Amino acid sequence: MKILVGYVPTPEGEAALTAAAAEAELRGASILLLNTSRGDAYIDARYANADELAAAEAKLREHGVEVTIQQAVSEGDVAGALLKAAAAEDVGLIVLGLRRRSPVGKLILGSTAQRVLLESPVPVLAVKVPSPHD
Repeated sequence: MKILVGYVPTPEGEAALTAAAAEAELRGASILLLNTSRGDAYIDARYANADELAAAEAKLREHGVEVTIQQAVSEGDVAGALLKAAAAEDVGLIVLGLRRRSPVGKLILGSTAQRVLLESPVPVLAVKVPSPHD
C-alpha cells in the first residue's frame, strides 16, 4: 500500500507528515510525499526548498518508512494535483493537514482540503496541528 501525504513546510504540513508516518508504520506502507504549490519559494512559501524536503524525508526514514518525493507547480490547482497523483500512483490513503479555524471559518473548509475530501476515490485522513492544550 502507498500513502500520499500532501506536504507543505508549515505546522499543518508537519502534522500531516507525522500522521502519515504513523499510518505507514501501522499498515506497512510506503509514502509518496507530494509538495505542490502555485510557484517556487519566491512566489509561494508552501513550495518546500531542498533542506525542508530533506528534513521531511529524514523524519520519515527515522520511522523506517520508504519514501518517494515529488514536487510540482500546480498552476493554482493544488487539489487537482493531489487527486491526479493519487490516481497515477494507486494510493490507498491521502493524508492532509488542516488549519485551525474560527467558529465562522469552521462553516467552510479550505478549498483544497474540501475538494480532496469530496472528490477522492480513496480514504482521506485530515489532521490538525495539536493545540498547546492537547
